[in-house]
Formats: sequence, C-alpha cells, structure tokens
Amino acid sequence: MFRNRVARGLAGILAGLLTGIVELVFLLLAGVTLVARRPGVIRVADRLVALERARLAAWFDHDTTAADPPRSGYGYLALRAVVGVVGGYVVLAGLFLGFLFLFGGLWALLTGESDEVPLVLPGVWLTTSSWAIGLTGGLVVVALVGLWCLVIIAAERRLADHFLGPGRQEVMRRRIAELTATRSGIVRAVDDERRRIERDLHDGVQQRGVALSMLLGRAKHSDDPVKVASLVDQAYTESRRLLDELRSVAWRIYPTALDELGLRAALAGVAERAGVPVTVHYGLAERPVSEAETAFYFVAREAITNATKHAQARDILVVLTQDDHTMNIVISDDGHGGADPSGSGLAGLERRILALDGRFEVDSPAGGPTRITATLPRAVPCE
Repeated sequence: MFRNRVARGLAGILAGLLTGIVELVFLLLAGVTLVARRPGVIRVADRLVALERARLAAWFDHDTTAADPPRSGYGYLALRAVVGVVGGYVVLAGLFLGFLFLFGGLWALLTGESDEVPLVLPGVWLTTSSWAIGLTGGLVVVALVGLWCLVIIAAERRLADHFLGPGRQEVMRRRIAELTATRSGIVRAVDDERRRIERDLHDGVQQRGVALSMLLGRAKHSDDPVKVASLVDQAYTESRRLLDELRSVAWRIYPTALDELGLRAALAGVAERAGVPVTVHYGLAERPVSEAETAFYFVAREAITNATKHAQARDILVVLTQDDHTMNIVISDDGHGGADPSGSGLAGLERRILALDGRFEVDSPAGGPTRITATLPRAVPCE
C-alpha cells in the first residue's frame, strides 16, 4: 500500500512536470500575443485547469471539485506551472544522481574495483571505500528526493485548495444544504421510529392485552370452578407474556441501561439477547456524549438484529475505537450479506449519524460478509 502511494505520488509529480511545461508555453504565448481575454483562449485555460483537477484526483487523491469557477485560472496555472516544472526537474535530477551513486557503488562492490578514499574532517582522519560512499550517497539522495516529493505534493494541494477549492459562499451553501438534508432526514427517521413502535404495540402488546381481557371475561361469566381456575391460570400466563412484551418494546425504544450504566453495558445487553455469539471490543477511553452514545447503540442493535434475523449470521463482532478526532463503531458478521443500505432500518441509522456530522457505510456483498461502519466526531454538538 505504501509503495503504491509512493509510486502514484512520483507519477503525479512527473505528470505535473509535463503539464507545467505546457502551461508555461500557453501562458507565455497568451501574454505575448495579448489574447488572454479571448473566449477561445479562456476555454483552453479552463481545460488546462480541468486537467490539473483530474491529475490531482488521480495521483494525489485530492478532490477540488467545486460549483464555483476558479477564482483565478491564469494565476493558478502560472504558480502551478512553476511548482510543477521546478519540482519535477529536481525529482528527475535527484533520481538520476541517486541512480549514478547507487549503480557506481554496487559496481565497485561487485567487481572489487573499489578505491580507498580519505576523508579529512576537523580533528578526524578517516579512510573508506568508494563503494561505501556511492551506496551511502545514493541512499541519502533518494531519501532527499522522497522528502522533496512530499513538499511538492503539499504545495500542489495548497495551491489547488486556494485557487480551485470552494469559496466562502460555496462552503456556506454546501453547509446549509447539508444541514437542511440532515434535519429533514432526522425528522423522517423519527417518523419511521414512531411507525415501528406503533406496529410493535399493535401486533404485540395490544394482541396480548386483548387475549388477557378475553380470558378474564370468560372466567368472570363462568360458573364452573374448574373452568374458572383453568382460565385464571391461562390469564396469569398471558399476563406474564404481556409484561415480557412490554419490557421488550420498552427496551427497543430506549434501554434504561444506556443512561444508567453507559454504552458498554447496553451493548452487553444487546449481545445477550442476540441469540448468536456476539463479541464486543470496547476501545473508547471515555464515555461518549449522550447523542453519540445513543447513535452508536442503535447502529449496533440494528446491525445485530439484521445479522441474526435476515443474514443467518453465526458470529458477530462489534469493535469500538477512537483516535484524536473521531470515534468509530464497526459491526461485522459472517452471514450471507446482501443488506440493503436504502432499507428503512439502515437508512434511518444513516440519517441519525449524518445529523451528528458523522459518516455511515455499509459493505454487504451478496454472499457476505457484512461490515457496517459509523464514525462520529469526538465532540458531537447538541442539536
């Protein structure tokens, strides 16, 4: 992976050298002939800027797509051309010099045609071999070229962000659109949750209550003591089932353990009720704020329910981690996959996470395995 990134970065810099030469020639011709304002020349400049956007995205994984036009297309091309030409030339020269040093050192080492080279330093007299100097010098030059590549890539990114990135108004417009979408999304998620609660009450609790009422009514109007005793026993059994159903519905709405004992204990309760082995690795150093804790709980519960109910998973793993800026929860299972991210359950979870400025991803190819990831910032604002 690291070697791939290095190779892509080097290829991007060398490609930038070529585009920089083209851009310098274009700018010189446009400036000398005083045609920079002509529509055809402006279109060429726009295409060169688009080419740079594509190069940055392809080789540096840096996306500068924006609704706003570049704030200064000619200014960007001029500065980027200088950075590209100078940076690319230094990289080429450094690689060539490093190759000479390494090749010369290896040749001297393999053929034995090495010379003794005295090194005179203040107060120090050393004697070394030419192959050692060649190999050492080559490695040093290659390391310096690597550092120079990092500098050029950072400069390219900064220039692109400054000239091609979204302006202040565009950033504000995107933020407003994002807040509007997440607000409407959380409203839909709340409505979906209400409908689910209504179904649970209607299909479960209400049916149990009706059955209990009918048993007690039959017992009330019966004169047979044996039959009355049997009906009372059935009513008692039905009342216990009704209480269990009420507890289950209340737990699905919001578990009291989440507020009283925290996320770790609430997830342990979910794991106990899952019916399949669920392993929870809790790696959060401190207790998250209430909004994040609730969101992580519902993500884990929904993912575990889907894995056991629909994917026939036999083993589920829940991992919570954090870094300096984010907290993450990853739920993976060995089921047959095929989870639909647009389904009501997962879509509602995504809206909940997005409302907290987080990210939500579902990777569930047909045949499995399924991996659901939710990421939230460490400091989640109260909505």
